[in-house]
Amino acid sequence: MPEIDPEEFALPYFREMGFIRRKCPSCGSNYWGAPEQNTCGEVPCAPYSFIGTPPTKRRYTLAEMRIQFMDYFAERGHTRIKPYPIVARWRNDVYLVGASIYDFQPYVTEGTMPPPANPLVISQPCIRFTDIEQVGAAGRHMSIFEMGGAHAFNYPDKEVYWKDGTVRYHHKLLSDVMGVPSESITYKEHFWSGGGNAGPDLEGIVAGLEISTLVFMQYKVQGQELIALPIRTVDTGYGMERWAWLSQGSPSGFHAVYGPLLAQVMELAKVDLDENTLSSLTKWAGIYGASSRASRDAYIEATAQETGRDKDAFRSIVQSLEAAFAITDHTKSISFLLAEGVVPSNVGEGYLTRLIIRRAARLARQIGILQELPGIIEGQIKLWGGEFHLLREMRGEILDGLQIEVEKYEETISKGSEAVLRLSKELSSQGVRKIPTDQLVLLYDSQGLAPEIVKESAEKVGVEVDVPENFLTLVAERHSRPTNSLEASPSEPEWEEKLKDLSATRALYYDDAYQTSFQAKIVAKVAENAVVLDQTCFYPEGGGQPADHGELRVRDKKVKVTNVQKVGNTIVHFLDQPIDQEIDLVKGEIDWQRRQNLMRHHTGTHVLIGAARRVLGEHVWQAGAQKEVESSRLDITHYREITPKESERIEKLVNQVILRDLPVQVTWMAREKAEAKYGYRLYQGGVVPGSKIRVVRIRGWDAEACGGTHCKRTGELGVFKIEKASKLQDGVERIIFAAGEPALKRINQQSEALAKASELLKTTPDKLPESIKAIVAERDSLEKELEKVHAKTMEAHVKQLGKKAINFGRVRLVLAKTTKRRGIDPVEVANRLKESDPNMIVVIFQVSERVQIVAAAGDEAVKAGINAGQIVSEASKVLGGGGGGRPFFATGGGSSKDRADEAFKVAEQIITEQLRIAVPAEGISNAGQA
Repeated sequence: MPEIDPEEFALPYFREMGFIRRKCPSCGSNYWGAPEQNTCGEVPCAPYSFIGTPPTKRRYTLAEMRIQFMDYFAERGHTRIKPYPIVARWRNDVYLVGASIYDFQPYVTEGTMPPPANPLVISQPCIRFTDIEQVGAAGRHMSIFEMGGAHAFNYPDKEVYWKDGTVRYHHKLLSDVMGVPSESITYKEHFWSGGGNAGPDLEGIVAGLEISTLVFMQYKVQGQELIALPIRTVDTGYGMERWAWLSQGSPSGFHAVYGPLLAQVMELAKVDLDENTLSSLTKWAGIYGASSRASRDAYIEATAQETGRDKDAFRSIVQSLEAAFAITDHTKSISFLLAEGVVPSNVGEGYLTRLIIRRAARLARQIGILQELPGIIEGQIKLWGGEFHLLREMRGEILDGLQIEVEKYEETISKGSEAVLRLSKELSSQGVRKIPTDQLVLLYDSQGLAPEIVKESAEKVGVEVDVPENFLTLVAERHSRPTNSLEASPSEPEWEEKLKDLSATRALYYDDAYQTSFQAKIVAKVAENAVVLDQTCFYPEGGGQPADHGELRVRDKKVKVTNVQKVGNTIVHFLDQPIDQEIDLVKGEIDWQRRQNLMRHHTGTHVLIGAARRVLGEHVWQAGAQKEVESSRLDITHYREITPKESERIEKLVNQVILRDLPVQVTWMAREKAEAKYGYRLYQGGVVPGSKIRVVRIRGWDAEACGGTHCKRTGELGVFKIEKASKLQDGVERIIFAAGEPALKRINQQSEALAKASELLKTTPDKLPESIKAIVAERDSLEKELEKVHAKTMEAHVKQLGKKAINFGRVRLVLAKTTKRRGIDPVEVANRLKESDPNMIVVIFQVSERVQIVAAAGDEAVKAGINAGQIVSEASKVLGGGGGGRPFFATGGGSSKDRADEAFKVAEQIITEQLRIAVPAEGISNAGQA
């Protein structure tokens, strides 16, 4: 963090108020305050002094605080702005809005487009996953909050207000309007960075509580550098929830924000604590913090001591209380995210939504209220739906999305143990006795397994798990922002260097997408087989649309154009052969059939996304698309697999739009006007750079920012056919389709295939389903019979080994060498034998390409001295491998199967040593051969 200059905040207003700059003796931070203020005023340097005794003239609910804040700044020349969505679809560097300034980055803050007003005021809902483990603890950490933003954009030729005006507005709202004593307000110096920008800031603090951050944004963050911006932005963040809490003096921030809804959740969680105890807990949590288990233990112990409670019993109550706090917070975040159409998945904002739903579900499961989550969500919709209407409009989709994700979570838990056991055995066989953090993250990412579930399962087979205290924060950080990748050549730096002095190529395909030929000058030969023209009809690859192909006519010679790429504003044509150096004029002609198919498929994509949204729900967004000549694909967000009936309805809707022959209008618009008119659904295909964007609108159906070539009317698509709709990944469905002639070709191919299949099965196409159904039923019957055979084989094998068990000291022993056989799982065999007799010790060597060792011991056998982990570990070393586990179960093995007999004898020796019995001359394994 850059060091703050002592004169940075030597403001006239501070001099008027008699505020001085001092260093806090507790934390070492510099702050501004009245002379009698001896610390920075923030916990833990000063305790919460507002709980029970708020310093304001009146109490405010969150809604009332929002109104007061907005009115205050509106009366002082700020224009009211409606809140933006929480999902930052206008940005390609973050998924979610984490501060009100995110609404205006980077386009306004960097001067690409003007602000919607200057100055302006907004109360912006935000979601942050920073320190998500602390949400619910300390009474103040929340994942979702409203940031009151009073913003001013200072241009080189127009100053609105800067540091002094910002502090003056803030201080007068607190002191003059709300009645907070001026001498109790402090301003702590800091340096803020977020959303790609940075600047010095002051943190506004009252009675121990930080309530505001006043940022003076003047830099762009580029790598490790801070680059001065021409526009200096006042970026204030008034934490509306904290201002309301300050005014109420309630026991926690959650009480101030959620009121009766929190009381309902606490009752469900069977948490009954009096106000004094709750206030004491929050006070001590402020002093000790909530960043670690140790700090949480400290504030729980301090509260228990102050209130005269048993520490251990109180800890259990606090765990339920903090779970209730977190569930109340998380269900609000979930409601807002699902209302904006986010589908829980393993990518992007869908991943973050899944993370918070599963944390809420896990906590609810722990305190026995998982089944109550839908009701709590209903409470959130009722509480916030008046101000945020989308919550009410999307109520059905919110509840559906929650139910489906919770069901997936429950299924994950039931299947999770198997995945963890497999991993644990694999690690154990390699001699690894502890699951590393990156494997924990992988299990969470790939299968949604919370580390607590992993720990419970892994320790059953002797593999340790240490769960980092900030595990979910680590996971969230990995998924908090998109990974931007550069396009393939020729967008690489060397091409940009080659083309930097060339003027922009005129894109004739934007003037008329139906123009097929043109004349042009060769501006530059940038490679042996690559040229830049002054103008072109050839569309360059981009936006999921492949490049046009065709030819350039050079005198009497035809040269094929095989690829076209855009670098900046320059279009490069790649040829199948070089052009003579002296030639500077060419005539170009595009492959019209290829272009027409691509146009139909691109326009078809826009019609399709509109149809999918109408059939499946407003949560449907484009997750990816690729147009090709013969067929195309559209990936959409959706929480279920698309059913055949839904696919049929989507296809029917698209064909109805084709029959209606709607006009397809293309317009270049100022970004801010396009966003105001069409909203952020413009960015279906991702963020489009620039102050002006090209909007493709199908009247009354769809509008998107798009740079591709399109038909003039939907009727030109002719016919539309969905070839396949299937799950691409969790939360993303893929639709493969064709339009025009390729669609007709598919329809004909399907008809021919039906005719051939009918002929093979000696039936007619209309009776084909019945014939296939009969064949499938017969196959299923045979598979069931085969399963019965395998089950009997397993049962017989277990009985056979069980009969050969010998009494050896105080245990019954099966020490067997087997070959790999279909239907026989040595782990299941060992466990079934162990469960049949607590005195049983089973060691199986299964020999195939490598040797697998499984050992299992009953409770009494373990008491007698048997340690399965040691047996497997030592025997595996002989085989050149590794393994181990716990006394009652272990797995391992190695690849040196020629030493299997030697390893077998080592196992014999260890068993006798553990039981303190000498090995018989004839050995002990002969009775257990199988």
